[in-house]
Formats: sequence, structure tokens, C-alpha cells
Amino acid sequence: MSNHPANLALRFALELAALAALVAWALRTADGIAGVLLAIALPTVAATAWATLRTPGDDSHGGSVPIAVPGVVRLGLEALLFVAATLALLAAGYRQAGIGLGILVALHYVLSWDRVLRLWRGRPRA
Repeated sequence: MSNHPANLALRFALELAALAALVAWALRTADGIAGVLLAIALPTVAATAWATLRTPGDDSHGGSVPIAVPGVVRLGLEALLFVAATLALLAAGYRQAGIGLGILVALHYVLSWDRVLRLWRGRPRA
């Protein structure tokens, strides 16, 4: 189920929403140029880590693995980003959006149980 097109589309939308949540938090938290710089830096760092720290054999991406990490590290990175994004929305005052993001992330990982187990066990290939 983790590679079903609808689940992959959900995953992509969640990734974009997580980056947008970091921007929203930065702009609500810091004023002026500091807020703008933070709104640029946070999603840039998050997207760079997301794109480069990959697990070889994990079929949830295009196959390129710039920096190989174990499956549990990849799952931890994903959890860190999604939890941070959810908390960022809540802290910025977007309660419903934060709760919604958290629920959709949980739904995605329930639907991706096969991928989660493979990564957790260190066997990313099905």
C-alpha cells in the first residue's frame, strides 16, 4: 500500500504542508527581516535533509541516495519533520491545521505500514 499512487500523492502533499508550516511558524514568531530569513532557512534546511538523507532500497523516492542512512534514521528524520511541522502550526495559532496535519500524517503512516516495517527492520526492499 505504501506505493499506491494515492498514498504517494498524500505523502507529497504532507511534505509540502510540513515545509509551509515551518514558514508559517517563522513568520508568526519573528518580526521583520529575521522572520523572512527564518522562513527561508527552516524549510531549506528541512528540504535539503529530506532530499539527501535517504535509505538505499527505499522505494518511496526516485532511487537516488546522496547520503545513505539506515532505515530507522530515515524514519526518525521523517518523524522529526512532521512532528515539528505539526507543533509549529499549533504554536503559530493554527490549531485546526496542526491537528489536521497530525491526523493526516498518522493516516499516511498507517497506510504505509509495510514501508515502515521494512525500514524499521533494516530491509527497505520488499
